[in-house]
Amino acid sequence: MSSDGGPVVIRKALLSDFDKIVEVESSSFKRPYPPTLLLSLLHLHSDMFYVALVDGEVVGYVVGARRRDGSGHVISIAVKPEWRRRGIGVKLMEALLDAFKERGLKRALLEVAVSNEEAVAFYKRLGFKVTTLLKGYYPWGEDAYLMVKEL
Repeated sequence: MSSDGGPVVIRKALLSDFDKIVEVESSSFKRPYPPTLLLSLLHLHSDMFYVALVDGEVVGYVVGARRRDGSGHVISIAVKPEWRRRGIGVKLMEALLDAFKERGLKRALLEVAVSNEEAVAFYKRLGFKVTTLLKGYYPWGEDAYLMVKEL
């Protein structure tokens, strides 16, 4: 595929996107979510699960959920490494944040590994602020930041 590709299209994820979502996940993280978890997220949160397509190919995804406290939780976002730094992540996050706002949610929150400086900087550019250090948040013992954005 050409590196420039066509325009980025953001739409709700379909079950038929599942294999490509797994590909995005496995190419994006050292410890990717297992396919069974991604499939559960696709079923449970299909109204807030979006994919980014370039020339019809899934190159990224984002999934969120409404929390009982009335905030929106960004569960996961990933863009294939070769498609990063082109605004795709921003478009995905905008789609999810818009979905949160449409549902009357007043803030968005997410957790991010303290060591993932690139992601922390990305979220800060989108207006998220670090509010809490979550000690030993991840199963492997790494700390996370809780980041919040008022909507």
